[in-house]
Amino acid sequence: MTDHDHGSAESHDHDAHDGDGHDHDAHHHHDVESLSAAIITVSSSRTLDDDPAGDAVAAAFDADGHAIAAREVVGDDFDTLQSTVDTLADRDDVDVVVTAGGTGVTPDDVTIEAVSGLFDKTLPGFGELFRRRSEAEIGTRVVGTRATAGVAQGVPVFCLPGSENAARLGSEELIVPEAPHLAGLATRPEE
Repeated sequence: MTDHDHGSAESHDHDAHDGDGHDHDAHHHHDVESLSAAIITVSSSRTLDDDPAGDAVAAAFDADGHAIAAREVVGDDFDTLQSTVDTLADRDDVDVVVTAGGTGVTPDDVTIEAVSGLFDKTLPGFGELFRRRSEAEIGTRVVGTRATAGVAQGVPVFCLPGSENAARLGSEELIVPEAPHLAGLATRPEE
């Protein structure tokens, strides 16, 4: 095989498969083309009229042509938050749930505890990549965020910090690009 032929084979393999050797064409046919998102801001002081983090998440979905099925502000209360996420994930018109707020380490930051209890599967790569992308902006303070994601009732659920910048970064760079694929896979019938 010549160097030229070898390069062609590599580029073909790279185009057709992801890092795990999965065939992209077969894998992506389950993607949800138009998502319907539910956005929950976790805060005891915000309202829907004063919700920059929720606005940033909604704008990211809207800019990519997706719909907003529900938008709520919920206080820092474990039971209320868990019930709200559970109810939204169970709705037929919700393909993805995003929370903003309550991912830190203060005593009233209960989002991760409340939501992760609903996960059938966790998506650890989301939190890892979010923290890596956030480090440029906030430096080592990134260790204080517990941003996470998982799948609950066949619906991807993402938990972002409550700052507007974090919500924008997470939704624009990670959630909106990957949610159609994850939502499709999470609801794919067993083969």
